[in-house]
Amino acid sequence: MAIPSQRHRFDIPPDLAYLNCAYLSPLMDTVMAAGRRGLASKQHPWTITRRDFHLPVEAVRKRFAQLLGATADDVALVASSSYGVATASLNLELARHQNVVLLAEEHASNTYEWVRRARAVEAELRVVPRPADSDWTAAVAEHIDQATAIVALPPVHWTDGTRVDLAAIGILCRKVGAAFVVDATQTMGAIPFDLAAVRPDYLVASAYKWLLCPYTLAFLYVAPQHHNGRPLEQHEFVRAGVLEREGATDWTFDFQPGARRYDMGERSNFIALPMVEAALDQLLEWTPEAIAASLEKLTSSIARRAEAIGWTVPPAAHRTQHMIGIRPPEPAALDLVQKLSARGVEVSLRGGGLRISPHLYNDENDVERLFEALESGG
Repeated sequence: MAIPSQRHRFDIPPDLAYLNCAYLSPLMDTVMAAGRRGLASKQHPWTITRRDFHLPVEAVRKRFAQLLGATADDVALVASSSYGVATASLNLELARHQNVVLLAEEHASNTYEWVRRARAVEAELRVVPRPADSDWTAAVAEHIDQATAIVALPPVHWTDGTRVDLAAIGILCRKVGAAFVVDATQTMGAIPFDLAAVRPDYLVASAYKWLLCPYTLAFLYVAPQHHNGRPLEQHEFVRAGVLEREGATDWTFDFQPGARRYDMGERSNFIALPMVEAALDQLLEWTPEAIAASLEKLTSSIARRAEAIGWTVPPAAHRTQHMIGIRPPEPAALDLVQKLSARGVEVSLRGGGLRISPHLYNDENDVERLFEALESGG
């Protein structure tokens, strides 16, 4: 099930250990080639037809839906995770006597909007403290009750890859009638996601990390019961019959079916969408299951090596397969990342430790390079 090294698909120097996919993924050569073709099309706009504004959008919508296990009607193209979260917030009810549950030290994209909403109606904001045993699932469950209106979570904590059992939390949400919003940016494309088990109301995933896509695009899953909600923007391309309305000067207020009403304006990016299609095609060929199995070998090796030099790692039972946080005995120096970079090792400093996030372009040689640099003081 493991996938052999795919480094040949990327333009990564042989003396560089790029272990930072959770920060920003490199683009595959095929994705770059697709982008060049897209760029050339905009150079010659007379070749772009009305259908070119729509068919590529539907192509990537279909591919992401396949990756998630949804239908194309459930997926919208948006600009970012924060855009998706804002869309969810706009369509979910929250009253003064209710509460919103989210993780401590959660990424800003899934935090600021809920803080704003709670303050606006004087609702309670329940921030789940980081558990000493790394069991986020139990900690989150303790904060959900009959007054919980919204639970906003990631599948893994973005700083260290500690897991949240979203299927278990989804059951609790449905039991108390809470809406469930998931920011899957740090997992989508890298590990499997069981949509039928989790059953989120909304799920968003930015594409520039584990989906191996260019920047400024995210996918928003909207559960069928929310398809008739209110979009953030009002524009022509989400309206019914848009392909047949070229040059029309009258207005139509009917939407295209499903979640398409939530698509961002100017979604028809002639450069980015061919790149996204190429990236998603490759991910579908690899499959998240095989990617996860391959990356788990590397993160398990990193965990063993880190513990051998006195660093701490999350327990295996509570960490994901594709990324891992390792913490030194004392908080990592702020310049450690720069020192590692000077030695050809790229990682991120998150929450007092190093976040190591490999992909299929990495192998044990990169792990060896990382620990040689750490053992020499960075």
